[in-house]
Amino acid sequence: QVQLVESGGGSVQPGGSLRLSCAASGSIFRIYDMGWYRQAPGKQRELVAAITRGGNTNYTDSVKGRFTISRDNATNMVWLQMNSLKPEDTAVYYCNADIVRTITLIRFPSWGQGTQVTVSS
Repeated sequence: QVQLVESGGGSVQPGGSLRLSCAASGSIFRIYDMGWYRQAPGKQRELVAAITRGGNTNYTDSVKGRFTISRDNATNMVWLQMNSLKPEDTAVYYCNADIVRTITLIRFPSWGQGTQVTVSS
């Protein structure tokens, strides 16, 4: 069994910063791509940022220059540093990881439970 646990969400004023963390644990053989998604009320879940095992990153246009994704392969963690936050960044943020399980070596994505980010004055 694999678990992804997010932390670091909260409420912040426009222009503020938050740092989200996600820890993967359990029967993990290897983690490939990791990413952060978000879902605002009434909207579809969207990819915010992704990072490969080798460190290549990809961002949705609306967060480029403001958000930074990083990871540590040794500890199975991924972070999302969010700066210059805007009200439109308000959403539930979900961690996602493409994980190969031990023993079975089956590879499929796992999701965290989500953490709320609210940007409001």
